[in-house]
Amino acid sequence: MSYQAANPLADDFELELGGAWTAYWLAFLRVVTGWWFFHAGVTKLIEDGLAYSYGPMYLKQMTGTALGPIPVLMGEHLGWLIQAMVPLGETLIGLGLMVGALVRLASVFGAFFMSLFWIGNAEFGHGLVNSDFMGLLLFMTMIVLATGRYYGLDAIIEKTKLVKRHPYVFTLWIQRPVQRELVRSSRCPERLA
Repeated sequence: MSYQAANPLADDFELELGGAWTAYWLAFLRVVTGWWFFHAGVTKLIEDGLAYSYGPMYLKQMTGTALGPIPVLMGEHLGWLIQAMVPLGETLIGLGLMVGALVRLASVFGAFFMSLFWIGNAEFGHGLVNSDFMGLLLFMTMIVLATGRYYGLDAIIEKTKLVKRHPYVFTLWIQRPVQRELVRSSRCPERLA
C-alpha cells in the first residue's frame, strides 16, 4: 500500500501482495478455512456416512426463506443427492484447501455452499452479515488471491508441462502471474510514461 505524504488525498492506491508475511497469512487463512470444511465433512461422514439425512430434512422445512419453494422441492426430489454431496463436498473442499491443490476450483464450490447456507439459513437478526456470510467472504478471498500458490500444491502444479501447454484450460484452477501494466487515469493523464 502506498501513501503520499505530500498529498494524502491522492487517488493512487497500490496493494502489494508480495512479501513473506502476506504469503504466511494467506497460507494460514487457506489451511484454517480448509480445516473448518474438512472437519465438518468428515464429522458428517463418520456419523452418517453418505446418508446425511439432516440436509434434505432441513430443506423440506425451509418454507419461509428468500429462496421460496426451491429448497422444499430440492429436499423432496434431490434428497438422495444432497445426502451424499454435503459431507463428501465439504470433505473434498477442505482437503483441497488444506493441501493447496486446485484451491480456486475448491473455493468456487465452497462459495456455492456458503451462498446456499447464507440465504437458506436466513437468520438475519443482526443484519446481513452473519457467520455464513463471513465464510462466503473467506472463499471469495481465496478465489481472488489464488491462495494455493502460497505454500500449496498449486505453486507446483502451475509449473507442470500440462498447465504450460494449456494455460486457458487451467485458468479457473490456478492464477498464473500477471504482468502489471500502467493503467491510464482519466484524471491525471500526465502520469503516463
